[in-house]
Amino acid sequence: MSDSDLHSEKREISSPTVPVEEPADEAGHRPPTVPGSQQPPVGTPDEATNVGVDRGQVIGIGLRAVADWSLRFLIIAAALWVVWWVLGKVWVGVLPVMLALIVSTVMWPVVALLLRKGVPRTVATLLTMLLTFGVIGGVITGLAPSVATQSEEIFSQASEGMGQVRGWLNGPPFNFETTQIDQYVDEAVTWLQDQSAQAASYLATGVGAVGSFLVTMAMVLVLTFFFLKDGPAFLPWLRRTAGRTAGRHLTEALTRVWRTLGGFIRTQAIVSAVDAVLIGIGLLVLQVPLALALAVLTFFLSFIPIIGAVVAGALAVLVALVTQGVSTAAWVLVIVLLVQQIEGNVLQPALQGKSMQMHPGVILLSVAAGGTIFGIIGAFLAVPVAASVVVLLRYVSEQVDLRTGDLSADDLAVTTPEGAVAAAQAQHSAPLFRARAAREHEREERTIQEEVATESRRRLRLPGRLRGRGSGASRPGARQDDDRPEKGTGPS
Repeated sequence: MSDSDLHSEKREISSPTVPVEEPADEAGHRPPTVPGSQQPPVGTPDEATNVGVDRGQVIGIGLRAVADWSLRFLIIAAALWVVWWVLGKVWVGVLPVMLALIVSTVMWPVVALLLRKGVPRTVATLLTMLLTFGVIGGVITGLAPSVATQSEEIFSQASEGMGQVRGWLNGPPFNFETTQIDQYVDEAVTWLQDQSAQAASYLATGVGAVGSFLVTMAMVLVLTFFFLKDGPAFLPWLRRTAGRTAGRHLTEALTRVWRTLGGFIRTQAIVSAVDAVLIGIGLLVLQVPLALALAVLTFFLSFIPIIGAVVAGALAVLVALVTQGVSTAAWVLVIVLLVQQIEGNVLQPALQGKSMQMHPGVILLSVAAGGTIFGIIGAFLAVPVAASVVVLLRYVSEQVDLRTGDLSADDLAVTTPEGAVAAAQAQHSAPLFRARAAREHEREERTIQEEVATESRRRLRLPGRLRGRGSGASRPGARQDDDRPEKGTGPS
């Protein structure tokens, strides 16, 4: 091979490969050419060569999504605050309605039985109310005087028992640091002493103000009568007022809430009665003073789930500790724990269906929130209200699953014919929602493609000084150092 051939081959190897010229865009700009290789030219800014996604854009998209959901949350929170504010303003009228609804759910099975026997509706309602309130009034009349007179002694002895517990914790073998223990015990003793001074009137009336209590009870009685007498006509009226579609949903949801409330109250009454009877028998066998009063307190406090049973058991143990000693108090504690285990593991699962079960954490938080805001009435109403909210949320979840296709109408246990129609309509509309979701997906894809195209055009329109910096391609007349031969490769 001659020297000229070698020189030509070396020039061919060392010379950069010229890329194919890209077509110009609408503004006449051409993309930057990279001489010599596919690697970015030295000194070229990232904006001219980066093919990834800017972190700022990704963060901005995420922040926009967060802002959208935050705005929705704020709107919902504002609406709930308005409802809460209105509820606080009309609470005097709302409380009798809620109590009357709860009482009506308990009495309705008896009214329905009388109606099936051919008894007129008004007569059936009056007979049921007279029978129910007569029994309750007779029990309260017989037990209230003794309970009221002994309740102060119960709280006083409980305070003394807590003082003994504090002394044991301070001494051997525990020898605990007493500063914080004394603070907690003193607060508990002070509370018990305050309650002992008000116990008689508190247990006799159920509320602090006798006048308010009497007015509330009178309203509850009247509302209960109308709910039992005219309650079945409420749902047809609601369907006529709200319309067919909304009326069907309201009929099914409210019927489920009604059954849940009735089942909860009846179950809780049975459980409370069993707790009171078993604990009362145990106290009588152990010859603990005030056994009858403690049994009655156990019955009423058991209507407040978890917290009520704990308070009633603690009072029984403390009274036994003061009056009978440590061994009797230990036996009372065993009886209380055994009864509560029977309640939680046998009675509740047997009497309440799985649909009524709520997590103990939800029950505890509901009772704590209701007691903190509305006192004892709030603690009593907390679980029924929470159970009603859970039922409504479950119904909404079922409707969503029907529209997504995850459930069918045959999978649901509807309680009304209107609920069956609503479920069938929701299942029938599932293809419509799938088509709507597909259109939304296509719209998002088009938006993404448009944004990608816009970003590509933006990069093609970068200033020439940014595209050519480092390669000299944009400077007219400039020497192209990459195109000249290496030293010693020119013609000899």
